[in-house]
Amino acid sequence: MPLLRSAFIALSTNQTMRRFSENSGVGRKLSSRFVAGLEVEDVLRAAEMLNNYGMTATLDSLGESVATEIEAHRSAEIYHRLLDSIAAKKLKANISVKLTQMGLELDPDLAYKIASGLTEHARATGNFLRIDMEGSPLTQVTLDLVRHIHAREEYRGHIGIVIQSYLYRSEADIQQLINDGIRVRLCKGAYQEPPAVAFPKKTDVDTNYVRLMGILLSSPLYHGIATHDEAMIEATKNYASNQGIAPDHFEFQMLFGVRRDLQKRLVREGYNVRIYIPFGREWYPYFMRRLAERPANVFFLAKNLIRS
Repeated sequence: MPLLRSAFIALSTNQTMRRFSENSGVGRKLSSRFVAGLEVEDVLRAAEMLNNYGMTATLDSLGESVATEIEAHRSAEIYHRLLDSIAAKKLKANISVKLTQMGLELDPDLAYKIASGLTEHARATGNFLRIDMEGSPLTQVTLDLVRHIHAREEYRGHIGIVIQSYLYRSEADIQQLINDGIRVRLCKGAYQEPPAVAFPKKTDVDTNYVRLMGILLSSPLYHGIATHDEAMIEATKNYASNQGIAPDHFEFQMLFGVRRDLQKRLVREGYNVRIYIPFGREWYPYFMRRLAERPANVFFLAKNLIRS
């Protein structure tokens, strides 16, 4: 499985495969398990459906690095449209944004201005903006940007961040974020990182995940525990129970189309569940990273493709 994971991560950056897949009917059919659709209307319908199941949602317009400032502003406009639509439809949903999609690698000041504008829009509509974490070379600049925006009094509580348990630095980062009052989504991490910065063994990543989960749940803030790993979910439930932490003090977060049975079971058990719903035409890198995270999805997709 480690070899399969590495292969899918490598494929996520293969431009030839990306062009072929994103223009292929078979590729789009395979991705539909994990991607709500290509347009804003598709993701809004998916969010409404999940709300009806008792789940909240995070909406993500797929895409990563942009080449021009115009592309960065075009990407941001999709999120502004989402915030307006969420408010108009009274959906229980927020948004999740990658800073490279907002021009971070072109100009950090551009990304800061765009992210600040989205945070202002989230504040004005009573919503929340989550900044996704990308590869480790961007960890510090992402943290700095989020902390800078959150430090503005009017934006406190309207912007949060993602922390990855496979990075050695994550415990110190979480302690600082809690001190700043910034909400965290905890995940394991889906990028190929060198052993100099990240735990190479899954057992160590899991151990760190449980340690970080305990720190987050014991804080006064409302955090997201993002995982499909039933061992991590049980560890979270047990920690909360043993520490007298109420189920509504945190939420489990899961991906659209992954372990739907588990999502519904957690809702029945009285836990808050938020589903991360991606959409858009640039779905290939996201799709490959989902296969890398859980190679069993490959066999599931192949079986359903044969049946259809």
